[in-house]
Amino acid sequence: MTTEPTRVAVVSDCPLFRLGLAQVADAAPDLVPTAEVGSVDDVEKHLDDVDVVLLDLQAQPSHLSAAVHRLAGQGAKVLVLCSGLQADIEPAMQAGARGCLSRQAGEQELVAAVRLIASGCAYVSAALAVRSWSDATFHLTEREKQILRLVADGETDHGIAERLGISEHTVHSHLDRLRDKIGSRRRVDLTRFAIAHDIVP
Repeated sequence: MTTEPTRVAVVSDCPLFRLGLAQVADAAPDLVPTAEVGSVDDVEKHLDDVDVVLLDLQAQPSHLSAAVHRLAGQGAKVLVLCSGLQADIEPAMQAGARGCLSRQAGEQELVAAVRLIASGCAYVSAALAVRSWSDATFHLTEREKQILRLVADGETDHGIAERLGISEHTVHSHLDRLRDKIGSRRRVDLTRFAIAHDIVP
């Protein structure tokens, strides 16, 4: 049984970059570029034939998030290419983007990100996540670091409570504070943060 290829629309206001993105998609055996356009207006005509929209616009964060919101509101799975500034990533994700990919990403990461987005997962380049975290100014307590290490080891909330001799409710409180500080609710991002900041080896 063969699976249908993932149909990719490339939206970029840079013609050369648009061509490069389409060529990467075309070279992957399970991806097929179905549209290569320079604006959101143009891609809207093709959304019925698209699984993932690759969006690369040199625009202010507010304009970029408006474009994401417009496409996501029509059911499009949007993967945004961005510079890596936190001001770019957060508004795009809040507007409905399924992921953010660094413009410095290689072909393999691009293809992997498109596949994940198409399958219903979210994706943020590790380089983007680390850069946005490094801009944050906060202090982690020793207890929060202990919990991060255990999260990175794959422990459940219940397992963390048992290991540290605290209640599961207390674990939840610490995790909520960690998620607020780091800016992500996902355990995989907590793990990435712990590795990036040498909290775990």
